[in-house]
Amino acid sequence: MDGPPENDVCSICHGPFHVPCQANCSHWFCASCILQVWDHGSALQACKCPLCRRPITLLVPSESASRLHQDPEVPEVLRRVEQYNRHFGQHANGLLQRMQDLPFLLRRLLRDMTDPQRSLPFVMRARIYLAVFISGIYVLSPVDLIPEGFLGIIGLLDDLIIMFICFLHVAALYRSVLLFRHGGS
Repeated sequence: MDGPPENDVCSICHGPFHVPCQANCSHWFCASCILQVWDHGSALQACKCPLCRRPITLLVPSESASRLHQDPEVPEVLRRVEQYNRHFGQHANGLLQRMQDLPFLLRRLLRDMTDPQRSLPFVMRARIYLAVFISGIYVLSPVDLIPEGFLGIIGLLDDLIIMFICFLHVAALYRSVLLFRHGGS
C-alpha cells in the first residue's frame, strides 16, 4: 500500500488527499495541510501529529504524489516537504522516538525489499542483509552471553536485546535512505 487507505480523508482538511504524505507516526495527511500546521507553530520545532501528538520528524510523500507534477502547486509542496525533512529528519532522536518509529520504518522497508518495482541501493541492501544475518547467527548459536541452560527464560533476554538492536540499526539505515530520497540531500 503506497498511498493512504481508500475512502480515507485528510484529518486536517477533511477532504480527499492532495499530495498525500505519511508521517513517521504512520498517519496520512495532505502535504500542504501538515505543512500549514508546521507554519502556524514554531518554525524551529517539528510539528506534532494532530492525531497522536508525536513529533513528526519525517514526511514521506506517496509515489502517486510525485507523479502529479502537471499541477503547478505540487512541485512547490514537494520542495517544502524536502525542506522539512532536511530540517527535522536528521536530528538525533532519543531511544523512545526510535522505538516509536520502528513499526513505520520496518513496514516500509519490508515493502521496499519485496516489491520489484522499488529499489534500495545495493550497499544499503547488503548492510541490512548482513545485520539480519549476523543477528540470526547469534540468536541461533549455542554461545550466549546469558545461557538459556542455566537461567531458563531469562537466558533469552540477550537474544531479544540483540534482535532489538538489529531492528534499530536496520531502521536507522532505512531512515537514512528515506531522508536521501525525500530530503534532497
